[in-house]
Amino acid sequence: SSFDVAVVGAGIVGLAAARELIQRHPSLAFAVLEKEQEPAYHQSGHNSGVIHSGIYYTPGSLKAKLCVQGAALCYKYCDQKGIPYKQCGKLIVAVEHDEIPRLKALYERGLQNNVPGLKLIGAKEIQEKEPFCRGLMALDSPYTGIVDYKQVAQSYARDFQEAGGTILTDFEVTNMEMAKESSPESEDGLKYPVIVRNKK
Repeated sequence: SSFDVAVVGAGIVGLAAARELIQRHPSLAFAVLEKEQEPAYHQSGHNSGVIHSGIYYTPGSLKAKLCVQGAALCYKYCDQKGIPYKQCGKLIVAVEHDEIPRLKALYERGLQNNVPGLKLIGAKEIQEKEPFCRGLMALDSPYTGIVDYKQVAQSYARDFQEAGGTILTDFEVTNMEMAKESSPESEDGLKYPVIVRNKK
């Protein structure tokens, strides 16, 4: 088969990229190539499932910006698609006095990153939120959540296929080469087509 664009790997990153590309360029023919029998077979289906709120990254960095925006988009997408998640929040706990300044610095960093709902709480509030936790002070991050990212990846795959994309499973890419007959540059700006080969 011949496609305009092929994405190698049907993990959550490959599927998200393919989904976005086909939405932006619906006139092109897209394929996702996956060596396993199903999408999200490896890390995408076997991770901690945390929806990070964006506390830890350096303020003003692209990581900080994308983490906060990405969390909001993740919750929105799950709501739209009926994917279950739990916005359970998390506590970052100081158990020693010398940890409190670092906890407060983390709080300030989270505020600079525009993480929603952050607050510092004391020992009594820690106990109220988590009876099995002991600490002097905690940073309460209610926007942190958990989700089954395999379900998210599978939903991306359905979106991609419904938009006309093709997912080829049991298709391990073993070689890529430039097509010898390719022109220096095509009309659409793509310089060199690539031939993708698999083990079959």
